[in-house]
Amino acid sequence: MSVENSSTSVSVAEGQSKNAMKPKYSRFSQQELHAWQPILTPSWAISIFTVIGLIFIPVGLASLFASESVVEVPFRYDDECLPPDHKNDAVAYIKDVGSNKTCTKKLTVKNKMKAPVYVYYQLDNFYQNHRRYVKSRDDKQLRSKAAENDVGSCSPEDYTPNDMGHKPIVPCGLIAWSLFNDTYKLTSNNKDLVINKKNIAWKSDQSGKFGSDVYPKNFQAGGLIGGARLNESLPLSEQEDLIVWMRTAALPTFRKLYGKIETDIEVNDVVLVIENNYNTYEFGGRKSIVLSTTTWVGGRNNFLGMAYILIGGISLLLAAAFLLLYVMQPRPLGDPSYLSWNKNPGSLR
Repeated sequence: MSVENSSTSVSVAEGQSKNAMKPKYSRFSQQELHAWQPILTPSWAISIFTVIGLIFIPVGLASLFASESVVEVPFRYDDECLPPDHKNDAVAYIKDVGSNKTCTKKLTVKNKMKAPVYVYYQLDNFYQNHRRYVKSRDDKQLRSKAAENDVGSCSPEDYTPNDMGHKPIVPCGLIAWSLFNDTYKLTSNNKDLVINKKNIAWKSDQSGKFGSDVYPKNFQAGGLIGGARLNESLPLSEQEDLIVWMRTAALPTFRKLYGKIETDIEVNDVVLVIENNYNTYEFGGRKSIVLSTTTWVGGRNNFLGMAYILIGGISLLLAAAFLLLYVMQPRPLGDPSYLSWNKNPGSLR
């Protein structure tokens, strides 16, 4: 009798444990929600491809037309701004603090450029995506004054030399240290074209990644100067040149926004005065300045329009091929009522 009672209690306990482990019933967990299960008949497939083609091709043509209407004036100056007697020793020239780096050139604007005109600097063969370079920064230090001693991943630009007190560098790391420092001045019809350098950085970067209480300290104070210096009286959140530069590029050829000209530039020669300070000669890099207008698709980029046209064209070709095949070799379709979910709607429950 006791054996039967014990076996009964064990079975009850097992049943209770199984019920405890059983998940709570819901149509979602049991995959009983209503589902749309389309049957792609030839007419549906042909219609879908036709609609895609009729939508994508006009969008692509509009994008391509907008891109072609962008007025762009590029000018490469790394070679142009080398004095004739320094063509064979460019590295020594760019490192010589006492040499004159001012370079004056003319840009020809063949089409009127309506404001705002964006001024970019372009670097080629500069690998900002190198792993050690990308990691050479400290985001906590950039955001908060309390973390100015956090320089863990910034070596070798983490502390000043021992003879200068071994103090933390703010902002630390190779990205900030190599900040672009060429400057531009443009003149048209004997009038200066003012380059506005405000609002060139992403607002999310200014407010979320660079602190308003973090000020540069001991920056470019070592023996090896990398690039531009920073104004120590301005917080990092207001140093927009730095913020633009710190958003590293994915490819070795890239453009970064230098500023905006908020007046129209008429068809004319524009006098460009460059301070050629940035050292790209040591690693075979190239430097350019680019003046560009924008449209609703941004700057000049034909890829987006061509991609839309290509996809639309392929869709129309597929629609035509399926239509031809359907007309020449028609194939009878089965009765959809024999599909399992139509024949027995409750079979999935």
